[in-house]
Amino acid sequence: MDLGLSEEQELLKGFVRDFLEKECPETRVREMEEDERGYKPEFWRMMAAQGWQGMIIPQQYGGTGMTFTDLIVLLEEFGRALVPGPFISTVVLGAIPILQAGTEEQKQAFLPKIAAGELIMTLALTEPSARWDADGVAMPARAEGDSFVLSGTKLFVPDAHVSDCMLVAARTKESANPEDGITLFLVDSKSAGIQFTALKTIAADKQCEVAFNEVRVPKANVLGEVDKGWPIIRGVKSKAAVAACAYMVGLAQMDFDITLEYAKQRIQFGRPIGSFQAIQHKFADMIIDVDGSRFITYKAAWALQENEPDAEMLVSMAKAWCNEAARRVVAHGQQIHGGIGFTKDYKIELYFRRQKWMELMWGDADYHRELVADKLAI
Repeated sequence: MDLGLSEEQELLKGFVRDFLEKECPETRVREMEEDERGYKPEFWRMMAAQGWQGMIIPQQYGGTGMTFTDLIVLLEEFGRALVPGPFISTVVLGAIPILQAGTEEQKQAFLPKIAAGELIMTLALTEPSARWDADGVAMPARAEGDSFVLSGTKLFVPDAHVSDCMLVAARTKESANPEDGITLFLVDSKSAGIQFTALKTIAADKQCEVAFNEVRVPKANVLGEVDKGWPIIRGVKSKAAVAACAYMVGLAQMDFDITLEYAKQRIQFGRPIGSFQAIQHKFADMIIDVDGSRFITYKAAWALQENEPDAEMLVSMAKAWCNEAARRVVAHGQQIHGGIGFTKDYKIELYFRRQKWMELMWGDADYHRELVADKLAI
């Protein structure tokens, strides 16, 4: 069984790592973290010039037509460098559902702009209930002439304040089955009646509360079919969860590498601290967690890419595992560093905060354990 990357993926990995080490060092990550936008437009354009926003977009729409697994290779390197910004929001939450369910007109209108780095998107799904399932979608959208009118609040919407367009999930029909009656809308973020409120988070990632006050959306902006948007959302959630796993794999690997080097150099009691058995056992646990996370992430990504029947279960297994494995890795990293590992000015603390961000996005470990148990029919 070949569990390695292909030659092309290895080349991609190496190129992305070299690029990010040069163009997205720790100083730039911190600059973008402090920037109210959460990213730098010039860096966004540099990524677009490499073709990254268009990686999984077919060539006919201006992309390069690579695979979902190729994107996971890229996102692992993003996690290693702690790349901030609306990349996952735009590519995974925006481009993928349009590719899956958009009309030809919608694809032509959005995908070339995404590939060129000219359009930022996001998905407005969760509400004050903070639920990731269909029961959490309560915001109504009523039909009125040739439009739908949206009123309500979406919460924890990533990068909404800098988006050009939001994919908004709203309820167009009440039904005994909560998955029935949900519709997806392509909403211009500058529409009248939309208000953004930035939220403070531990990772300084840019999440927003988005209030909709009688926002009119043309019926032509429905993505897919009216009342049948949940299957699209379910597919996007799966891919977003694996994207989060890939990011955590990269950050956990880098946290391990930084900590290992520190343990070789830090002298206590006349010897490197890495020579003590207690520290060595922590490193053993860390590398087991990192490699285990990488394996289960790529397995889930491949299953999604190939439309395997057990893909959704593998996704939940991966997210449940990676959430806690990456948390263990960054905790060990801080403990081995001692007090300095908890200071905001030191790099290792950045990895702790970014891990917590990705752990909570698209469902924590308990949420995904419930989904696995459901698939097991127990």
